[in-house]
Amino acid sequence: MDHYAGIDVSLKESSVCVVDAKGKVVREAKVASEPEALVRYFGELGFPVSRIGLEAGPLSQWLHAGLVAAGFEAVLLETRHVKAALSAMTVKTDRKDARGIAQLLRMGWYRPVHVKSIDAQDTRALLVGRKLLQGKLLDVELSIRGILRGYGLKIGEVSRGRFDARIRELTAGHAMLETVIGAMQTARATLWSEFTKLHRAMLKIARADRICHRLMSTPGVGALVALTYRSAVDDPTRFRVPLWEQPLRLQSDTGFSLRLA
Repeated sequence: MDHYAGIDVSLKESSVCVVDAKGKVVREAKVASEPEALVRYFGELGFPVSRIGLEAGPLSQWLHAGLVAAGFEAVLLETRHVKAALSAMTVKTDRKDARGIAQLLRMGWYRPVHVKSIDAQDTRALLVGRKLLQGKLLDVELSIRGILRGYGLKIGEVSRGRFDARIRELTAGHAMLETVIGAMQTARATLWSEFTKLHRAMLKIARADRICHRLMSTPGVGALVALTYRSAVDDPTRFRVPLWEQPLRLQSDTGFSLRLA
């Protein structure tokens, strides 16, 4: 008899529910949110599990990779579908969510989520870190402008290279501003240095990627947009091409093949 397992992932411990083909709950447990712990649990059940389902989330992809590497058939479930399916529950708990996920697997009422490759994960991590540092850098610069404006000191339009010199000109002779703005300038310099490192790493990846080169041949598309799109799509073969958009092949009696795109 087939068995299906649903996992409601939490930071420390995940709720696991195993049901049979008729929907009867046969096992329930709390397992540490570690791939090794989950692999050990399913290996000690005494019967095979046909499919294991996890709702897509921050830890789910890591746990999914560990289960797949151990030989289990695991699938990530689309979050909105799971939420809609479990919305009828009057009382929501981790245990009940795990039961609901297991039942969705058993009935096939779910949409699988694409699991990104390691390269795509690395690229996404780089882009997220770069964007965060860029945002904090702009926050510091705007805060410096706001504080100085309260004293009637206007920075005006200056280049990034002239920003620090302009700040020193305005705060000279004001002890408190020199202390406060000086600390913020130090933080800004550190943020700029680290942001530059990630930006250069992003450019290096984009320049070495053949697909990014093709995307950047489009007017208005730079390295950032190309790499963001590239990492989001990851594997283009996961998208089905509609029949009417597929290339038409004509073959003559002589065996000559003509491809019409």
